[in-house]
Amino acid sequence: MSSVAVLTQESFIEHRSGLLPEQSGAAGGPSGEDEEDLPTYKDAFPPLPEKAATPEGTQETANAWTSKIRPLKSSIITQVFHVPLEERKYKDINQFGEGDQAKVCVDIMHKTGAHLELSLAKDQGLSIMVSGKLEAVMKARKEIVSRLQTQASATVAIPKEHHRFVIGKNGEKLQELELKTATKIQIPRPDDPSNQIKISGTKEGLEKAKHEILLISAEQDKRAVERVNIDKVYHPFITGAYNKVVAEMTQETGARINVPPPSVNKTEIVITGEKEQVALAVTLIKKIYEEKRKNTTTIAVEVKKSQHKYVVGPKGNTLQEILDKTGVSVEIPPSDNSSETVILRGEPDRLGQALTEVYAKANSYTVSSVSAPSWLHRFIIGKKGQNLAKITQQMPKVHIEFTEGEDKITLEGPTKDVQMVQGQIEAIVTDLVSRMDYAEISVDPKFHRHLIGKGGVNINRIKELHKVTVRIPPDNEKSNLIRIEGDPQGVQEAKKELLELASRMENERTKDLIIEQRFHRAIIGQKGEKIKEVRDKFPEVIINFPDPAQKSDIVQLRGPRNEVEKCSKFMGKMVAEMVENSYSLSVPIFKQFHRNIIGKGGSNIKKIREETNTKIDLPAENSNSEMIVITGKKANCEAAKNRILAIQKELANITEMDVSIPSKLHNSLIGSKGRLVRSIMEECGGVHIHFPSEGSGIDKVTIRGPVEEVEKAKQQLLALAEEKQIKSFTVELHAKPEYHKFLIGKGGGNIRKVRDSTGARIIFPASEDKDQEVITVVGTEEAVRTAQKELEELIKGLDNVVEDTMSVDPKHHRYFVARRGQVLRDLADEYGGVMVSFPRTGSQSEKVTLKGAKECVEAAKKRMLEIVEDLDAQVTVECVIPQKFHRSIMGPKGSRIQQITRDHNVQIKFPEREDPQAPPAEAPIQENGEADGEAKEPVDPNAPKKCDVILISGRKERCESAVEALKALVPVTIEVEVPFELHRYIIGQKGSGIRKMMDEFEVNIQVPPPDQQCDKIAITGLASHLDRAKEGLLERVKELQAEQEDRALKSFKLTITVDPKHHPKIIGRKGAVITNIRTMHDVNIQFPEKNDENQDQITITGYEQNAIAARDAIQNIVGELEEMITEEITLDSRVHARIIGARGKGIRKIMDEFKIDLRFPQSGAADPNIVAVIGRPEHVDEAIDHLLNLEEEYLSDVVENEAKMAYMRPPGGSVAAADEQRGQSKGFVVREAPWASNSEKAPDMSSSEDFPSFGAPVQAKASPWGPKRF
Repeated sequence: MSSVAVLTQESFIEHRSGLLPEQSGAAGGPSGEDEEDLPTYKDAFPPLPEKAATPEGTQETANAWTSKIRPLKSSIITQVFHVPLEERKYKDINQFGEGDQAKVCVDIMHKTGAHLELSLAKDQGLSIMVSGKLEAVMKARKEIVSRLQTQASATVAIPKEHHRFVIGKNGEKLQELELKTATKIQIPRPDDPSNQIKISGTKEGLEKAKHEILLISAEQDKRAVERVNIDKVYHPFITGAYNKVVAEMTQETGARINVPPPSVNKTEIVITGEKEQVALAVTLIKKIYEEKRKNTTTIAVEVKKSQHKYVVGPKGNTLQEILDKTGVSVEIPPSDNSSETVILRGEPDRLGQALTEVYAKANSYTVSSVSAPSWLHRFIIGKKGQNLAKITQQMPKVHIEFTEGEDKITLEGPTKDVQMVQGQIEAIVTDLVSRMDYAEISVDPKFHRHLIGKGGVNINRIKELHKVTVRIPPDNEKSNLIRIEGDPQGVQEAKKELLELASRMENERTKDLIIEQRFHRAIIGQKGEKIKEVRDKFPEVIINFPDPAQKSDIVQLRGPRNEVEKCSKFMGKMVAEMVENSYSLSVPIFKQFHRNIIGKGGSNIKKIREETNTKIDLPAENSNSEMIVITGKKANCEAAKNRILAIQKELANITEMDVSIPSKLHNSLIGSKGRLVRSIMEECGGVHIHFPSEGSGIDKVTIRGPVEEVEKAKQQLLALAEEKQIKSFTVELHAKPEYHKFLIGKGGGNIRKVRDSTGARIIFPASEDKDQEVITVVGTEEAVRTAQKELEELIKGLDNVVEDTMSVDPKHHRYFVARRGQVLRDLADEYGGVMVSFPRTGSQSEKVTLKGAKECVEAAKKRMLEIVEDLDAQVTVECVIPQKFHRSIMGPKGSRIQQITRDHNVQIKFPEREDPQAPPAEAPIQENGEADGEAKEPVDPNAPKKCDVILISGRKERCESAVEALKALVPVTIEVEVPFELHRYIIGQKGSGIRKMMDEFEVNIQVPPPDQQCDKIAITGLASHLDRAKEGLLERVKELQAEQEDRALKSFKLTITVDPKHHPKIIGRKGAVITNIRTMHDVNIQFPEKNDENQDQITITGYEQNAIAARDAIQNIVGELEEMITEEITLDSRVHARIIGARGKGIRKIMDEFKIDLRFPQSGAADPNIVAVIGRPEHVDEAIDHLLNLEEEYLSDVVENEAKMAYMRPPGGSVAAADEQRGQSKGFVVREAPWASNSEKAPDMSSSEDFPSFGAPVQAKASPWGPKRF
């Protein structure tokens, strides 16, 4: 038996004090009877066990440390297998170590993880040494036999019922046999009547496997199975108590006896084993059966159904116990049978004793109940079952059952124990009933989660404050009953508070706002900043946004009715603004004008964005898109669109035209994936055609672009629309993509001829289309058929590949192959992929080969002859332009010069830049009037400098027109009269003003230095830009002069005198009041600095009428402030914090509600209870009444909390005092310690020498434990 020591609160206090109260009187060490009570050193610290004598006479300690360790065996084994020559699969001796045999061995090593070594014996037999773990070696052996040795097969016949013993459980026996014999064994399926087992492998393996299988079968032949039918009622006598009889029979006979358990209604007993063993076991069983059948009788007794389980006992142990004691079997009716009759079967002289045992067991347990309200059950059980555990530990045989919803506790167990437990539980119930109460309140389930609060904050506060437990039913119960349990007073207070909260919530309103989910993130703001502002503005309203994953548009507001309405309106305005600002507009702008719309350094686009308050997105530079997307308010988007279109219109001759085409034809005009309309736009110089949105029913189609191209596009659209109305027909042709450019022709010439002659529209695939070979022909059926025929002939001709030659002077070869053959690549692109081959460099051959479609070769040949003719007629012309203008002529990234080169088909070369810091070359010294034998010609002083000469190469007439174009790009300078005092405003902050004008007008503006005080400003640029720049500059001068006049009017100054004590109120919280006055009246208001003499002077600057209006507004505020009074009241300082509230929310609310100002005393004030109330007399009186009511309410809480804290303090004032009263602890004392024999004192626990702290240096000291080891 084991005992459990229970540490109670009282014994813990005694333990802490070191001694029991009656022992505290002894001043010295333990003596007399007290000394005898102390434990000895050996009791407290028992020594290790002594060594015991072993049978050999040697002394060995009987523990785990000194027991002999078994020698470890190696897990690696090595086996050698021999394959005779006649059984070898691979007999080619010459290939040993490099043929198939070696590959097989490597594969076996990889598969099994074993290591193989091969060697040849003198008789050409193969020896294989295999090393590795046992399992790996066995697997390798099997692989070697199957792959390196010739295979034989044999069959063995055994009875079908023995097959399962060969297979074994889960096939383990079969696998073991196959590994052991290195064979493959195939056993017929259960549904196959054959009894033949097929074995394949080596001869040696076959013999082994056959032997093993026949051995298994022979073993099974010796075994027998016998089934004996014995009445179920006699089975207990055959098994015996605790299965003793059946175990003895099994041991005696060696047979296995299987008796069905009592729960299984079978009479058959199965005996298995060898035939002799089975026969002996059957004889013994029948003998017991016959004997019991003759000698036993039965009696039936009535036992209450509820007591049957006590007669049976746990796992039937009690029945076994009765059978063991009396030899009588007790038959209990099944639990699902209502019968109470118990039958006792046994010898007549034993039945009386068994009956006594049955009744004793039946009555040894009793069932009782204790009345206890169901709401008290959990308090009786205790936290995590602690209270109940104390009872069950003392009375483990008693079963205590609590039934939910019933006001009783059921006890079941031994009568005596049940009575004791019943007494204990009744005492607990009486105690709980006397000091606990409960209340139930009805609250609508929809308010339950709000009563609980976020993270349970509300309900936890009520629980802690009133020391009660509150049970709120879960949502799935849909119950409105809330139960409060605990101290009667706490229950009533908690009930009151919960009802108040519930009633307040009933007055609350929940409103669902429908806000598109795309705006949710914008309303919440980055890191929740924007929604925090809304929540701060409406602190009483709870705003719930749906989970983004739900894709819901419902935002829920909950709080006081008025606040919810205000918050709803406020958020509605926010959303309306967002909706208004999210209008989007796409404007098609020709790609070449995008950079002009952006402006230098993004100045133009930035200006449009700022002035129209819109977001403008341009497509990427490498994108083919021409759409500029504008986002913002609709009116602002339209304004931005107009400004962008105006820039485009100004830069080019762009016009816009509306064409009326029935909306039902729009889709057919646009074509599949926009192919049809795109072909018109490309053909008409890239005009923009805008169709209205689908389903709008609008007939207006807008065309925008150069005037001539717009007219052309209009005619084509109308013609196409007419065709579509009559009858539209479509055909698709296929041609290789490299033929497309040739079919289209230069500038679309070829395809235009086909279209003009047939009237059909031919659409080629765009670069993004998947099928690049499809050409679509659209029009009337007749036109399409004709165009189809022409195109098919052209395509057929292109498929006819020919080879031709032509002569090109070698001096021109370089032109064609330069720049990695760019000219040849362009020819191939333009003329259906024609291949042009020039002779090798240095061969001086004129023969050039062209290969491709016949028409393409002819066209390419013609074009090359044109190029050669141009090269022969090429001249070089000099154009003299001062070097200082070269950069301006080139334009940004050489764009202007590239344009001239393309337009005039010439080559332009600029000279090297002259270094201005390089010294001029000195003239060589001449002696005797000669240098190198000849006199040099004098240099012409009027000849142009090398660095000013631009060389232009090409045909003469083209070079001349290029020279004129270059000279037109030379900048011109004009001067504009601008008053000197306006120069700094024109320059702007950090030069921003002048830079903006220079970017806008594409000119250079030079302002003279300030020390010259000159009224002239120089503008340099192209002649075409100068007039516009001059107008812009003069316009800016007019604006600045108007601003100067306005500035003079705005500088009106007004000074008013205001008592400094009113200044903070005029300024307002965070400057709110004064900022409002400044904004409303557009004035600047200056308050005196701290060190100013006139502290009562406030200066107002602005327009005269505005300054007067601002002065009147300030005087009105002052008038109101002078009407205010200040009253001091006494408020207990303990409630100040509660009145002020978290982050001053409470005090702000009071000040806003009563329109007063509150001044609380600073720390260290003479009277910390004085609070000043400032405001109008009527407001001050109302505020004081409110504050005094709050003081009374909060003060009762403060007093109550202080009273509770007083009870929580330990008696005597502190824990230290309590420790002093207990006296000094003597520590743990033992008798007969080793140090006592040396007349030494016990270790002093307070000594730093005996018990040093970590890290402290300690002097070495002799010890009874022996020298210290380090």
